[in-house]
Amino acid sequence: MIIMINGAFGVGKTTIATRLQNEIDNSMLYDPEEVGYLLRNVVPLDIKKMESPTGDFQDLALWKELTVEMAQHLMKNYQRHLIVPMTIRKFDYFQFIYDGFKQIDEATYHFCLSASKETIYERLRLRGEEEGNWCFQQTDKCLKAYHTYDFSEYIDTENMMVETIVHTIKEKLVL
Repeated sequence: MIIMINGAFGVGKTTIATRLQNEIDNSMLYDPEEVGYLLRNVVPLDIKKMESPTGDFQDLALWKELTVEMAQHLMKNYQRHLIVPMTIRKFDYFQFIYDGFKQIDEATYHFCLSASKETIYERLRLRGEEEGNWCFQQTDKCLKAYHTYDFSEYIDTENMMVETIVHTIKEKLVL
């Protein structure tokens, strides 16, 4: 089983993913940001400037492919369910990864956590993010994308306790 936990930076993905990992036997966290960090460190600067002029590693040609391939290797080698927290707002990237995960394991679920811009900003500040940094700069883009495209299934985290969100997700899984 693969459980994708999507949403804007600061919405609570990592908190929810970690709690799910603690409650779902034989599971592990897989964060595709790590694939992005790897690529950012090894891809030559001239290629990075060409493929990703904004500095977003998700725009690097290999990121989507390696995200799916890494998931396949993790599941094959470790025989564990994957819980995948990620902020992905470009719908074609999402669709590529979701479809790739479904080919690895038909039991692939996607949940897009949502909250108001004000709540997201407050959560970012509470976790120590500097006002105006990358995370803050992505909020409007994420919220617009999540309203424009169908990133179902949405879970409004605005006034929900972590336990309630985890319970809501677990109810929708076939364990």
